[in-house]
Amino acid sequence: MSALNGNRFFFIGVGGIGMSGLARYFRRRGAHVAGYDRTPSELTNQLQSEGIEVQFNESPALIPEAYRDAPAGEVMVVRTPAVPLSSPLLKYWEDKGARILKRAEVLGMVTEDKPTVAVAGTHGKTTVSTMLAHLLTHGKVPCNAFLGGIAANYGTNVLLNDDAIVNVVEADEYDRSFLKLCPAQSIITAMDADHLDIYGTPEAMFEAYTQFAVQCDGPVLVHERIAAHFKDRSQLSTYALESSHEPRAENVRVADGVYRFDLIAEGHALRDLQLGMPGRHNVENAIAASTVALRLGVSPEALRSGLASFKGVSRRFETRIRSPHVVLIDDYAHHPKEIEACLASVRELYPGRHLTVIFQPHLFSRTRDLAADFARSLSAVNELILLEIYPAREEPIAGITSEWLLEQVPLDKKSVVAREALVQVLASRGRDLVVTLGAGDIDKLVPSIERMLNERYRP
Repeated sequence: MSALNGNRFFFIGVGGIGMSGLARYFRRRGAHVAGYDRTPSELTNQLQSEGIEVQFNESPALIPEAYRDAPAGEVMVVRTPAVPLSSPLLKYWEDKGARILKRAEVLGMVTEDKPTVAVAGTHGKTTVSTMLAHLLTHGKVPCNAFLGGIAANYGTNVLLNDDAIVNVVEADEYDRSFLKLCPAQSIITAMDADHLDIYGTPEAMFEAYTQFAVQCDGPVLVHERIAAHFKDRSQLSTYALESSHEPRAENVRVADGVYRFDLIAEGHALRDLQLGMPGRHNVENAIAASTVALRLGVSPEALRSGLASFKGVSRRFETRIRSPHVVLIDDYAHHPKEIEACLASVRELYPGRHLTVIFQPHLFSRTRDLAADFARSLSAVNELILLEIYPAREEPIAGITSEWLLEQVPLDKKSVVAREALVQVLASRGRDLVVTLGAGDIDKLVPSIERMLNERYRP
């Protein structure tokens, strides 16, 4: 990691979940850290409170003087692939001759110092990596963890321990970033077609995952439904609910609003485990996290209490209100398979209730490529409200709109609502069970929805 021993780091896109984790890592190591992001957020506010300078304008003149005046060789610039190459800040540092690395390259260097467990997958990877980091920490197996979400148990996306013997890393397939990692163990949760703007075809994406598995030095644990893609890989094991193989979960059930299950893994048969985070799909995630935790030395007793105490991840099946009158759940789901899994768990937990879903599609290309699957997964509700498509890094695609997607959803009760009118529309009639979904900025609307529902249904 000698290449990263500088004392000044400038992050372009510092407010991203992966970028902010690295920024926090270097700041806690005593380095000076600054950066840019497009808009203020709760995360950038936290970074600023931790001593990281953040600018929200791309003008190079706003770069802190200590960075502008420093010799180019003393500043390491880290960029996210989401920032366009035309960025004035990127051009400034290129002209200055600074070393510029992608986030994935830096993460790869940071995690070279000790064995790394990398968790990949088109969905589930944030929950699995966060759960694994919690199980290790709770089980007295010291680790460093770089996560793709805010761990509710710790209020952060990076866990650092001076005595760490293992790294836990969320491995992102976007821009083939995970190919910068060479882990000692890997988990692959899912491989549903996504990021086709990068890969072009599902087959190209599958090939990248195959290469990721090849780069792993040790055992690879994959979900049973995708095992065929890795049939030639040695040290391969599979996991699933109600499987005939180990590891697996059995007797999955809901009791008093809590998921309970039996775990068969690593020679153990642990009965009547309780998962602190709701969702049948999260029981499946718990199989993967628990298996690797047991391998790394977490005791069965610590695993039991660790699963029960796991509070989940911000915006991953996060219950904001749970009362006899109304329930509000917020989830990051932005892929049809994620939506399907989320809503199936909602129905299992709250059978018979009237389900209203507010969904913000993420990316024009994803909406276009997966429209039929979105239409099918979103049809499993009583009422659907779509927000306009969140563009993220993309320019609009002609004809691809939320109205276009809505037409394909076979529902009677459906509408597209402007974000500024959403709370008023929700307040206009009674609501029983409300779920907000999406990976854009829908999370900024959730507190207002929560306040309205709490006021409306105040005991």
